[in-house]
Amino acid sequence: MVTNRILISLVVCLCLAFASASTAQDSSDAPAASPEKFRSLDEDVQDLKREVLDLNRDLFLLEEELLFPANSQVAFFVSLDVGEYFNLDSVNLKIDGKEVANYLYTQREADALTRGGVHRVHMANLKTGEHELIATFVGGGPHSRDYRRGATLRFDKGIGAKYIELEITDRVKKQQPEFVIKEWE
Repeated sequence: MVTNRILISLVVCLCLAFASASTAQDSSDAPAASPEKFRSLDEDVQDLKREVLDLNRDLFLLEEELLFPANSQVAFFVSLDVGEYFNLDSVNLKIDGKEVANYLYTQREADALTRGGVHRVHMANLKTGEHELIATFVGGGPHSRDYRRGATLRFDKGIGAKYIELEITDRVKKQQPEFVIKEWE
């Protein structure tokens, strides 16, 4: 990410230096600059800006591929179904006993989850083999009480990407929330 910003800054500085040099050369060659030259220079600068934005996008995608190769990638998603018995405040994730994510939700984000949204709370690289995920959910439970609940999943990471969903659903019979961790196929 930092290398992207440095590269973009360098490209912008070079563009500005090129633009100022060409403007200085144009002004020394001709005593009066025409509006066409200014328009041409403005179009060149706009083209350079577009190229820098495209380069930034490409660099971001390459960085994602390098940091999270598909064969070792694991992504964790949070979803909330109905949300009548639980108001989500935060989620904490531990993989193999090591804390990897702790996300505090705003009211707006929690509302989006209630309306069917899904949030990618964490992405990691894991070696192939067996791993243990412990997810802790904190929020307001039934009757406006503070609620803290955990769920555990042992999963086998093979070759290829793995996607795991932390699903919060309402159990109408018990009038309690239920926390389920499941793997996507």
